[in-house]
Amino acid sequence: MKPSVISADVLFEDHRGKLKWQWVAGLGASERRFDEVAVREARSGADLVGYLNYIHPYRVQILGPREVAYLSNATPEDCARRIARIVTLEPPVLVLADGQVAPDALLSMCERAQIPMFSTDQSSAFVIDVLRAYLSKHFADRSTMHGVFMDILGMGVLITGESGLGKSELGLELISRGNGLVADDAVDLYRINQTTIEARCPDLLQNLLEVRGIGLLDIRAIFGETAVRRKMRLKLIVHLVRRETLERDYERLPSEPLVQDVLGIPVRKVVIQVVAGRNIAVLVEAAVRNTILQMRGIDTYQDFIERQRRAME
Repeated sequence: MKPSVISADVLFEDHRGKLKWQWVAGLGASERRFDEVAVREARSGADLVGYLNYIHPYRVQILGPREVAYLSNATPEDCARRIARIVTLEPPVLVLADGQVAPDALLSMCERAQIPMFSTDQSSAFVIDVLRAYLSKHFADRSTMHGVFMDILGMGVLITGESGLGKSELGLELISRGNGLVADDAVDLYRINQTTIEARCPDLLQNLLEVRGIGLLDIRAIFGETAVRRKMRLKLIVHLVRRETLERDYERLPSEPLVQDVLGIPVRKVVIQVVAGRNIAVLVEAAVRNTILQMRGIDTYQDFIERQRRAME
């Protein structure tokens, strides 16, 4: 599920500081929004922002020097026709970049059609990059999963498992070993592009870790700023199970790496059995190191199979 709504007013306020833009026309259309069908069909923010283009409707139209010249340098009849065609595109917002000044006819059209127009001295390319990144995240498919999300050895790891297996306690031990906390209990996941999932912590739970018997811990206050992260990309899922679950549902030595589908993207998965006396933190770090090797093309299991094959020849 992903949101399908954002108003011109929200878009303007969220980038007032970064783009230093001004609202020059269409002030009465602060609630104007993106077309919901266009948002649902968009694969990324690139489908929602671009230079003035009569072929691609329903997106933020950026007007740089060439686009303003196209709307200005012609006969009055041609200029009026070109400007009038912009209305048929139904853009949620027009943005004048590179310090361009809008032709009077364009300003009048925006007022009549109630199309917000922003103006900024920033370059067209910069405005497009900023808005595409913002819209990709805002309209991203999203979900919430139960678990503890950690930065372990520079890799984003989601620790999941049945209730009562000690996920939060494991997270606390990993933090004490120099790793970082992103989120505990509820992890917000966003598919920011076709191959990447970004994890963040809900604002309500920021920096907090709940440990049974102790209560809520403010990790940032206890361990310092370096013990928490604002967001990380999901690369590995570590699933904790009891012994009977492992024996019933999983192979001891799987021939292929396990994966779990998250928002339509396959994510590597490791299953670790929880038994009294095992140092789970060490096992998790070992699993992360092994995953890093696999991502670099070093597969210990396949190397072992190859050794067996040669020994049998």
